[in-house]
Amino acid sequence: MTNNIPVELEVLAPRSESLRFLKHGWPDPLCRWHSHKECEIHLLVASHGKAFVGDYIGDFGPGSLFLTGPHLPHNWITDDAYSDPVGLRDMVIQFDQDRLLTLMQAFPEFNSLMAMLEQAQSGIEFVGIDPEHVQALIEASFDASGTAQVMPFLELLLHMSRHAEKRSLSVQKLYHNERSAKQLRITEVVDHVVKNYAEDMSVQMAADMAGMSPATFSRSFQTVTGNRFVEFVNRVRIGQACGMLYATDDQVTTICFQVGFQNLANFNRHFLAKKGMTPSAYRETARRELTRADLAMAVETAQ
Repeated sequence: MTNNIPVELEVLAPRSESLRFLKHGWPDPLCRWHSHKECEIHLLVASHGKAFVGDYIGDFGPGSLFLTGPHLPHNWITDDAYSDPVGLRDMVIQFDQDRLLTLMQAFPEFNSLMAMLEQAQSGIEFVGIDPEHVQALIEASFDASGTAQVMPFLELLLHMSRHAEKRSLSVQKLYHNERSAKQLRITEVVDHVVKNYAEDMSVQMAADMAGMSPATFSRSFQTVTGNRFVEFVNRVRIGQACGMLYATDDQVTTICFQVGFQNLANFNRHFLAKKGMTPSAYRETARRELTRADLAMAVETAQ
């Protein structure tokens, strides 16, 4: 897609090693909406929040595992309900897909990975995968060197490829592989929306921020994010409302105004369209599932 206006492009320095490992908390300078040519395995080990992958916005929690393909923009934002910094939130492995394809040419036994790599162009969430096993394999790679570092990584890839429930994320296969002045301006607007979702934001205001006409901005924003601007703002607001619904006891009406909606009817309509249930039903469901997950984690820790 040569006409795309890219998001912030992260260019990694050339390395002799095949893998790049990252561990970080929240907030952290690494947490931003960006893309790079490397594939990325991303395990969240703490907090709840919103995953932004291409044009997808959804929930994450401890144990969520994602795989993003080359040049697919992504970010993970911890919910505002977490007021204190999170020491360790993310465990990441970045790898060059071309090197893996070369391995597959030499060893066809690894060809089973091809379908997963193709699906990763839109981003994948591995629903229900065992996070403890995943974390153990990532840490084994972190702690080793040379070939001993590569072997757990390959075992992890094969484990992920065999996992049954892989959820494709981005509807559009957004491919952002170059840097431009327009790209930086669109990225600034995206980051502003994510950080200031409760503010009144019109297309005109966003276009002024980007230094574009409203028509040019609207076309550029949809190319970059896969969403119309107003749709993107509403998706971010609904995502933040979800975090407040399960993390606070605030009334639905209060949350409606806190995230930037001007009336309850409009909030309920957008929430139902995005989540398939009312805000109250979402709160009940989310708390039930979170309680079940916390209990399971407590049992595993005790063992």
